[in-house]
Amino acid sequence: MKGNKKNNRIIIIVFAIFIFLRFCAPLLDEMEDVETKPSKTDDKVFRIISSTSTDKMDDKLIKYGKKNGIKVEIEHYGDLEIVEKLNTDSSPYDAVWISNSIWLYMLDNSYLTTDSKSIVIDPVVMGITKSKATELGFVDKEIYNKDILNAIRDGKLKYIMASVTKTNTGATSYLSFLNSMAGSPEILTEEMLESNTLKEDMKAFFKGVERVSGDEAYLTEMYHNGEYDAMINYESSLIEINQDLVKKGKEPLYLVYPVDGVAINDMPFAYISNDSSNEKNREKFLKLQSYLRSDEVIKLMQSYGYRSWYGGTNANADKKIFNPEWGIDTTKYLKDMKYPSKKVITRAINMYIDAFRKPTHVVFCLDVSGSMYGKGLDELQEAMNYILDKEQASKDNLQFSDNDKITIITFNSKVKNIYDTRKGNETDVVIDDINDLIATGGTNIYDPSIEALRILEMDNDNEYTKTVILMTDGDSNSGSFNDLKRYYQRRNLSIPIYSITFGSSNERQLSDIAKLTNAKIFDGKNGLLKAFAEVRSYN
Repeated sequence: MKGNKKNNRIIIIVFAIFIFLRFCAPLLDEMEDVETKPSKTDDKVFRIISSTSTDKMDDKLIKYGKKNGIKVEIEHYGDLEIVEKLNTDSSPYDAVWISNSIWLYMLDNSYLTTDSKSIVIDPVVMGITKSKATELGFVDKEIYNKDILNAIRDGKLKYIMASVTKTNTGATSYLSFLNSMAGSPEILTEEMLESNTLKEDMKAFFKGVERVSGDEAYLTEMYHNGEYDAMINYESSLIEINQDLVKKGKEPLYLVYPVDGVAINDMPFAYISNDSSNEKNREKFLKLQSYLRSDEVIKLMQSYGYRSWYGGTNANADKKIFNPEWGIDTTKYLKDMKYPSKKVITRAINMYIDAFRKPTHVVFCLDVSGSMYGKGLDELQEAMNYILDKEQASKDNLQFSDNDKITIITFNSKVKNIYDTRKGNETDVVIDDINDLIATGGTNIYDPSIEALRILEMDNDNEYTKTVILMTDGDSNSGSFNDLKRYYQRRNLSIPIYSITFGSSNERQLSDIAKLTNAKIFDGKNGLLKAFAEVRSYN
């Protein structure tokens, strides 16, 4: 009898545990989630989405907010990525600080931002090494955009720049030059874009491109680590670069301001009106905006190389910063362009991709070793399908043009197969080849890299920008970095080998390759497709 009672108690306890686990535990998990996950509607936090170019002001802005009872959080992205994020979901943010007002006009919801005011001014110009600028006759002389074009046409000037489709400096400098080549009209129209002379001028201009960076920060790093005659960048960035070059005893850049127009960024700070009835939030915004426009902040930003005057002259600018020896003359008026409509900008960007951009030859080196079997290979094939399919890639302005060339090298412990297409938008056969790949064998990242360089060397430097994109998920257990290094240095190459990490890839090995070729590594461990999309904007 006692045994039966004991058994009954055990059954009741087990049943009670089952009921708890089945019905109560999930409720506790949900309660825990509610407590630990921050709410988007948390009115105690004021969230700013901001251009990467404003990061120097983060500490000041956060400290000012703290003093005034505003908890400020700042997220930094590239300007065009900010537009994409706000178009996708603006609800996490209360304000935006972006490089140029044109990107606010490019938002899908034209009423999303209000109370926009410019904080400082930052022109986008070309910086040329002083010796090269002197050789070209650009020093102490009025220069027009046509003079820069003629120097490029004659093969006397090459430059590096940030991506037209992914960065503010790339896009605005392109639009400014396009406007100038169209004759500096009051406003650029779609009809003007169809001029054959304009098209030939723009093709010639982009033939001068040596390297493209997917972001402005890496553009600066690229310049410091390479040997280039010129670059297009923000005036403030070029000032900072020159300060660093002078400290290292190197030749500074001479900044060229064409008298027929430059791109001028107004760096607006605007309120995001997700909830127009939230007057308290708007008051916080106005306080922060007022602080950013205060004499204290303006003076600080001038010390970083930003202008607080628009176009007009300023004879009292600090010449240690706005150094006349670097071609900076703050007594001269800067003529800015009036940006065209959203429709014209969109059309112009598409024309750049399809017709104006210097053709690229990209060699993808794809790891198909045994460790890629299953999920790894599936993700690789998905990413390559996205990059190579024009319809998919064009949604993010990443598509190849008819003039581009694409080569695919697959490898494991040796080079396995080489596929290519001479027309970048005819990729159906290459996609089929990629979808048929099988993963087997060991890993050797060095031999396919050398083979990629050999293939690219056969192209004319003036006709193509050349890039190798190496994707691997493992530790290279055969081949030799020294073989790659000897080949690269003996041939005096300047072709970047960008790497995408995946799985348990050896970042030290990839870092050695990046350092050798003045390139960088992209993290594909948290999303291979995203990494491929990012690296695509570097060529």
